[in-house]
Amino acid sequence: MQVSVDRSRCCSSGMCVMNVPEVFDQDDGDSLVRLRQADIRPDQFADVRLAAELCPGGAITVTEGEPADD
Repeated sequence: MQVSVDRSRCCSSGMCVMNVPEVFDQDDGDSLVRLRQADIRPDQFADVRLAAELCPGGAITVTEGEPADD
């Protein structure tokens, strides 16, 4: 699983931080989402998916599967 955030779509609701604080945080300067953890552990998958679903701005994208090798 890979997760990415689009700060331009973030509306600073904090739903992601409330659901998975070890993965998501809010920037101290502008309160927009930022990733704290790039590698998502399997035990976090369900919580990260929920955070993406609950994001009112649609700022979180979850991609299933392993990253592609270049």
